[in-house]
Amino acid sequence: MFRPIFHLAFPVRDLEESKNFYITTFGAKVGRVRDKWLDIFLFEAQITLHERPSEVLPMREHGVRHFGAVLAWSDWEMLANRLDEMRVQFKVKPNISGVGTDAEQAKMLLSDPSGNAIEVKAYRNLSVALEIK
Repeated sequence: MFRPIFHLAFPVRDLEESKNFYITTFGAKVGRVRDKWLDIFLFEAQITLHERPSEVLPMREHGVRHFGAVLAWSDWEMLANRLDEMRVQFKVKPNISGVGTDAEQAKMLLSDPSGNAIEVKAYRNLSVALEIK
């Protein structure tokens, strides 16, 4: 049975540096590779990195722009521990809020070498936290 694959594309300053970041940091897999772009598969999504340094925004202009994933709680914990051991620079260090409530969540925020922000979350009670009807 086919499952939809979420796709996202964005510019990076240096294609090789970005590819290495996603492979090393998250264990992403590489798909198609072309001269100025490539696909990586991360959190079951296809992400196309385009080497277009002139389109990379300065950090002060990013605002709330980011992408991310919601993981199972244990997967989030394993990733947070691994990234901490790797001494990854976090924009927001791994933390847990709403402890003991239905909205308990874990999150961390980091960015790739081009400043693209990546938020990784986990929820104790997904349907309550996301208000899924």
